[in-house]
Amino acid sequence: MFRVLVVLQALLFPFGLSSTLNAAETPPRPNVVIFLADDLGYGDLACYGHPRIKTPHLDAFAKQGVRLTQCYSASAVCSPSRSAILTGRTPHRNGVYTWIAAGADVY
Repeated sequence: MFRVLVVLQALLFPFGLSSTLNAAETPPRPNVVIFLADDLGYGDLACYGHPRIKTPHLDAFAKQGVRLTQCYSASAVCSPSRSAILTGRTPHRNGVYTWIAAGADVY
């Protein structure tokens, strides 16, 4: 019985070794940068086609990364939109319905 186990182990060992040697490396996780600006429209940057406004640093980011062209805002004002991005919940769900005044107690 012992000999059978030794032979079986000797036969199966290369299969286990080959699966670890041929395992694909996991690709590195991408870096994600979100630019959130108040009162910035879709066409207000040079990388999106504005003829007069020059934005060389943002254009460099756009050339190296992904430009999104289909966007959605959770609200028309900044505080609910920002809270939706930070929490992943709609303003109705996270309780921020309008702008937050300076110095307001938000808790």
